[in-house]
Amino acid sequence: MPKLWNETIDAHRAAVREAILDTTATLIAEGGLRSVTMSQIAERTGIGRATLYKYFSDVEAVLLAWHERQIAGHLQQLAGTRDQGGTAVQRLTSVLETYAGIARQRHGGELAALLHQGEHLSDAERHLHGMLQHLLAEAAEAGDLRGDVPPAELAQYCLHALTAAAALTSESAVARLVAVTLDGMRPVP
Repeated sequence: MPKLWNETIDAHRAAVREAILDTTATLIAEGGLRSVTMSQIAERTGIGRATLYKYFSDVEAVLLAWHERQIAGHLQQLAGTRDQGGTAVQRLTSVLETYAGIARQRHGGELAALLHQGEHLSDAERHLHGMLQHLLAEAAEAGDLRGDVPPAELAQYCLHALTAAAALTSESAVARLVAVTLDGMRPVP
């Protein structure tokens, strides 16, 4: 087949896959996790069930693919924040604020129990930990953060402290949590 034909087919498949993921997220938002069926997904996406099964084996597989897409988007957002200008501590602050904002938007209950497991989440956590560790080391080297605690431990501290953002109800509360987290890493006089 000509290259243009293959590119067109690949683009079509990617568009159908994205539409399936978007439709599934909408159906869950409307009726909850337990109410979603493959038939509903196919109908709302505008494809046949046989076509849907060519992409995904069941609803859980669709949900995991959707979650992987969400995580990849979050990591891109965090990397973009990290790559903006400023000192290491300014970039770290921005990344922590962004991460806490993402944590605040997390889904709870049954959906979280299903999705927050597996290798895709572990890979993302390792990537995020490494990103924070690098920023923390850079900020400590500049004298803006404490140097008596290894950056790997400080990265764990940040990640665990900022999971509390999931229970916060305002952006100002999230900002205060980030400030308290940063204050715990300031140099010891």
